Amino acid sequence: MQISGLKYGAQLLELVEFPYAPFLTADATKEEIQTLLDQHKKLVIKPFFSGGVGKKGKAGLVRIADNLQDALQAKKELYFATHLYGAKTVQASGVTYEAFIPSEIEVYFSITASTIHRKPIFTISPWGGIDIEALPPEKKKVTWIDPFIGLKSFDITNALVDTGCPEPYISPLVQNLPKLWGLYDNYGLTTLEINPIRMTYQDNRLVPMACDLKAAFDQDNPAWKRLGLPSTIFQSDITPFEAEINQLRTYQGQSDVLELNPAGTIIPFMYGGGANSAATETLGASAIFASDFGGNPPYEKMYEIARIVFKHWLKKANVLLIIGGKANNTDIYVTFKGIFDALRDHVALHGRHPIYTVVGRGGPNLIKGMFYGKDILDTLKLPYKMFGYDTSMIQVLEYAKRIDQWWAESGRKEYEKKKV
Repeated sequence: MQISGLKYGAQLLELVEFPYAPFLTADATKEEIQTLLDQHKKLVIKPFFSGGVGKKGKAGLVRIADNLQDALQAKKELYFATHLYGAKTVQASGVTYEAFIPSEIEVYFSITASTIHRKPIFTISPWGGIDIEALPPEKKKVTWIDPFIGLKSFDITNALVDTGCPEPYISPLVQNLPKLWGLYDNYGLTTLEINPIRMTYQDNRLVPMACDLKAAFDQDNPAWKRLGLPSTIFQSDITPFEAEINQLRTYQGQSDVLELNPAGTIIPFMYGGGANSAATETLGASAIFASDFGGNPPYEKMYEIARIVFKHWLKKANVLLIIGGKANNTDIYVTFKGIFDALRDHVALHGRHPIYTVVGRGGPNLIKGMFYGKDILDTLKLPYKMFGYDTSMIQVLEYAKRIDQWWAESGRKEYEKKKV
């Protein structure tokens, strides 16, 4: 669940009284647009996409206008703009007119949960306005946050000094950025990113002004509902695969999926939020989708999920990955039986597709589930490797990546040469 931009991001910032650039939405009148132009001389016009869609500037979807005619023309061009974001094409449904804030520097700031440190971290740079990954290490600072203490002023001061921030800007940032910890900590956020923050003068005082925002929420944490945001804003365009899987939401257990890369080569059955985060980050573009199929789904639901997955993706994949931590209440045998029965039945209907199976799982009836999967894979004469709960999830994911590469380069050819 993600949002981007100021249309709804402003509601978050208002909760902690963090300044943001004045803006208008697509229903603004010509008179309102002209008034904003008179006040700020220039406007930044951006398309509005549901969900957390970024990189609009790089795609040429941001316009700067200094007169009403150009502003209205930009609206006409961007209102229903399409944008290739990651591996998906998304369509805009409106625009925002944002005041252009002149500034000598642009600041990047984010708070997120680190999958490495298992703690919240903040990242800051006075050289923002671009992808933070593109900056050299000396121009950005990443610092972990003690969740019991929160984000403190001295942490921000030290980070800004270390990154070479000009001194006049440090105090205004230190006064305002700690407010964002309250927003992150109290409303179910997993990521809060503002890029850029531009520094402007108000009443002869420098003020940091948020000019864009991206936020991701943990949908299992009900705290996000206190924001009063409509649930529809989190929904981007739904693919046929996502729609078919998500129809199963009414049954026991989770069944939400997010299609990441239809050109990917790893089918990942993920169980648990930790597995979802680790697999999505580690597998990168190789993962076809992100998911969480935990919550002890019954056999019928797991079979139906697997049937849909194999129908859409089996012919395109190199690796079938089943990944999760050590479950407490999910019956591993039941979930494995659903997956491997669906694989067996798919092969019976459509023929065998060479694929390598990697399993990393723990929990009730694990051994029984692994033997069941082993028997079916042996019958189908498909290769596999299984890891128990005592093997690091990251190690299993890295192994799956190596198998994926090997299978594409030579493994499949070696398999097909054998008499099976």
